[in-house]
Parts: sequence; structure tokens; C-alpha cells
Amino acid sequence: MKPFGSCQLCVVFLAAGPMDCENGTDIVEFVLLGFSAQPKEQPLLFLIFLLMYGAGLLGNIMMIILISLDARLQTPMYFLLRSLSVVDVGFLSVTVPQMLAHIISSSKTIPFYCCMAQFFFFCVFGVTDLLIVSVMALDRYVAICNPLHYTTVMNQKVCGHLVAGCWIVSTLHSMLHASLLLRLSYRGDNHLFHYFCDHQPLLQLSCSDTSINEALIFFEGSVVLLGPCVLIFLTYVRIVVAVMKLSSGRRKAFSTCGSHLTMVTLFYGAIIAAYFLPTSSYSSHRGAVFAVVYTVITPMSNPYIYSLRNKDVKEALWGLLGKRVFFQQSS
Repeated sequence: MKPFGSCQLCVVFLAAGPMDCENGTDIVEFVLLGFSAQPKEQPLLFLIFLLMYGAGLLGNIMMIILISLDARLQTPMYFLLRSLSVVDVGFLSVTVPQMLAHIISSSKTIPFYCCMAQFFFFCVFGVTDLLIVSVMALDRYVAICNPLHYTTVMNQKVCGHLVAGCWIVSTLHSMLHASLLLRLSYRGDNHLFHYFCDHQPLLQLSCSDTSINEALIFFEGSVVLLGPCVLIFLTYVRIVVAVMKLSSGRRKAFSTCGSHLTMVTLFYGAIIAAYFLPTSSYSSHRGAVFAVVYTVITPMSNPYIYSLRNKDVKEALWGLLGKRVFFQQSS
């Protein structure tokens, strides 16, 4: 089974190829070693990740359908939640299906350009996810701390522009890092100790000088990735201060904020541990474990944490299910 099908679609954004290292030839494909080489562990791994992938798709697609169909959910907050679900579907699908295919297949190779394309789209969905979560925190800040101006500050048009900006920033960020990976040379060993084409394993495998790539991760990556983290932290500090002044509704507000902060901390903590360390100190096992947190667990959990605990979403879900049962009985 070939990951990503035809590689002709994989080179739309990637025009240049790798350079030759001295006394070496270009690598044309990588071998993704995944988590375990023990045959006895493969069925269990396959089942676990298949269930997580299924749960993630079910929750996110359900959120997209509910918010699109229910008139009560046509608000800026739910517009952002639907945008997050769309991103999470892509984020899950860019890595997990290939990992499942490699677990049950004897072939664990991925062509060079498909590997680079996977890295590009992984970055696009991942960074967009981070940025939309920060916009959601800003939305909650305006709703709680400045409710009288909420409809003018956070309307559908403003949210649409913010989401579009998230996609533009993530695409430019991903093109920059993908192009810098393409300038590196890869020869000799082609085994990636990971389940997808991630940044650090590719840098570690390169025989070129990766100092520019690492510097860019720390400086440009810090602005794009850690900037939203600081924004989220500051907005939630203001939210907590505002909630403390309320005479009622504190428990509900703190419960919601606590759930959101838990997911944000989990997401950002795993990303910082995986990327903002020097390549020399990178551990393939640690990187794969942290990658599961931000590529599988977080996008799988987002719809259940952010949305399905919400009263309006529950009512929309039961309303949709009730209509379906009614039509089935009528027919």
C-alpha cells in the first residue's frame, strides 16, 4: 500500500529536490519505523489508534454537521468551533491513516517528496489549530469581559477574517520550513524513527548543516507558536479576574475555562517538548510519544472538551436525532 496514493499530487508546493552530500547519493524514500518492531504489539497498536482516529473523526464531523444545520448555533463562538473541527479532521488524517497502513503492512516506506508534502500539510493543519484556539480564547475574553460590545467586536465577518488569517499565516510558516528542509541533503541511512515525517527526525537524518533550520525554529517558530500561547494565557488571566467578580455562575465558568486550559496546556506542552530543544538532545522515542499527544489525542478530544459538553450543542444533537427517528417512524 502506497501512502498518499500518487505522488504527483505531493509536489504541488515542493519544486526543488535535495542536494547531494559529498560521496553520497540522494535518498529517494524514507522508512518510517513507527513505535514498535515487535509483531505481537502491532495488532494492539492498530486497534488503539484506529479507535482514537474513529472517535476523532466522529466527534469533529458531528460538530461540523450540527453547527451547520442548527440555527441556534449560528454564532461567532460556534463558527470558531466548527473551524477548529474542520482543521482537526485534516490534522488527524494527515498522519494517522498512513500510520495504520504501515502497522498492518510489511512496507513502511514513503517517497521523499510525499514525505515532504506530509510535513508541509502537517504544519499547515497543526499551526492553524494553534492559532484558531487562540482566537477562541480571545472570543471568550470579549464575551465575558466586554459583553456589551461582543456583537460588534466578534461578529461573523470578523471571525471569518481571523480564521482566514490563521490559514494564511500557517501556510506561509509551513512553506518556509518545508523549503528549508528541501535545501538539506539526505544520504546513507533513510530510517526515520517516527510514525510520520516530522521536523526533528528529518533534521537529525540530514547530512547537511541544519543550524539555519534550528535557528528558524527557535526564532520564527517561537513567534508563530508561542505568541498565541502567551495570548491565551493573558486572556484567561483576565477572564479569571472577571469571573471572580461575578456573584453567580462562577462554577460553570471555571469548569469551562479549566477544560479549555487543560487541552491548551497539553497541546502546547507537547509541542514545546518536541520542537524547542536542540537536535543534538532530541530523542526519537520521546518525540514520537509527544507527537501522539498533539497529533492524535488533542484533535480527538477537542470536540468533546470544547463542544459536546455544551448545553446548546447537546440540545442540537438530541434535536437532530429526534428528527431522524421521527422521519424513520413516519416512513
